[in-house]
Amino acid sequence: MNQIDIPPVLVTGATGRVGRVVIDQLLDAGVPVRALTRRSEAAALLPAKVEVFAGDLTVPESLDPALSGAGAVFLVWTAPPQTAAAVVERLAAHVRRVVFLSSPHQTPHPLFQQPNPMAVLHADIERLIAATGLESTIIRPGMFASNSLAWWAPAIRAGEVVRWPYSAAESAPVDDRAIAAVAARTLYQDGYVGGDYVLTGPESLTQAAQLDAIGDVLGRRIAFEEITPDEFRSLWEGTVPSSAVDMLLAAWRAAIGQPAYITTAVADILGTAPRTFRQWAVDHAIAFTEGS
Repeated sequence: MNQIDIPPVLVTGATGRVGRVVIDQLLDAGVPVRALTRRSEAAALLPAKVEVFAGDLTVPESLDPALSGAGAVFLVWTAPPQTAAAVVERLAAHVRRVVFLSSPHQTPHPLFQQPNPMAVLHADIERLIAATGLESTIIRPGMFASNSLAWWAPAIRAGEVVRWPYSAAESAPVDDRAIAAVAARTLYQDGYVGGDYVLTGPESLTQAAQLDAIGDVLGRRIAFEEITPDEFRSLWEGTVPSSAVDMLLAAWRAAIGQPAYITTAVADILGTAPRTFRQWAVDHAIAFTEGS
């Protein structure tokens, strides 16, 4: 099929850690791409082939130009919940397919069963999408491997002690690139309508083991100090919303002694095994080194 015959895919969250890679994956597959951004200067961060539209999820009518003539949407919800119904209504009026980046809130594992405002929002959006009759696919990443860049990289770069709670809590970190590749595949290939996929990495690792893997890649031991939940709250006060901190602490506490929930969805969809956390760390080693 000639590229001109393929309706473009609109990517929301286009400069985010998943959306930006989804764009590359779609372009590599010969799929025309539109990107929705709130700031015009974000266009400079995107490949020249991408058609950039200004729009904001909090102003549903601003999406209309980007949606007109599009065939599918990758939906990453990055706004308050108030406009979700109006946005989904507009998607249904313009496109045939939506792939929604959700969370594993339905997964029967204690790590994912803690009170979580974002999970409530995701569930509401899923219900809105289902009610429209849109062709839809839901993808549910577990813990992102890239969380360690925000959580641990600053201390590791500075040669400081990583101070963290619940070092024995297990998860199966998934590479952002795997999430993006699954999203792209389900956006342009048939066979995934109605799919609901929990995406995980291939192995269950404690947080301590993840730090050890990073240290192994860097060729040095990373100093670690276990701290209490209250100390963790103080450490992140004013940086991360308290509801997010409480959710993480509850999830890690519940995961103690529980092997991580692992699926084969990434391999099933892509035909290749997901990268291990150590492989991810090798690819991102520069982010943990001095001066980066």
